Amino acid sequence: MRRAQQGVILFIALIVLVAMSLAGIALMRSVDTNVLVAGNLAFRQANTMYADIAVEAARVWLADPANKDVLISDQPGSNTQYWAQWQPGLDFIGATSDTTDDYAWDTQALVVTSPDPAFVISYVMHRLCKATGAASEAAAGCMRASAGGTSTATTGGTKGSITYGGQALPGVSSTFYRVTVRVAGPRNTKSYVQAVLN
Repeated sequence: MRRAQQGVILFIALIVLVAMSLAGIALMRSVDTNVLVAGNLAFRQANTMYADIAVEAARVWLADPANKDVLISDQPGSNTQYWAQWQPGLDFIGATSDTTDDYAWDTQALVVTSPDPAFVISYVMHRLCKATGAASEAAAGCMRASAGGTSTATTGGTKGSITYGGQALPGVSSTFYRVTVRVAGPRNTKSYVQAVLN
């Protein structure tokens, strides 16, 4: 006689079906998470790309010969946000909640026209000096880079200098400027970029 069927296969099939359903749900959640991460990275990359617009605007302003005489003093205003000292106490990104020196990006920064209205590009410029005044003055305490040196044909010491043959080329000194940029984009993304120009 044929043995009576017990229905074990049905029980096993239901267990496999539940396991496959859980695996499918896990795979869908993983794909959703990957898409979200990729989207966030794309927004961050776009923010960084738009920050170059502000750095270029600052470079043009700093290189303008008409602004040469105003670089020794602070120039806060509607057309420029330039400081002749680096203001070391500023907290640009709000990393410390107890500080009173958080930078007010909405009111104290220049806004550059963005090609995409979804992005707001703001920046501020600082000369890397301890105090205002001419960069050549010791009291200003400016970070400066200089080329050239005092090597001679007899000593041959050329370390840290630019030479042609045995003679040192005349030194050229330049002052450093820091440009801090904040780009606010879609989905409440904010990116901060700093560039040092000379």
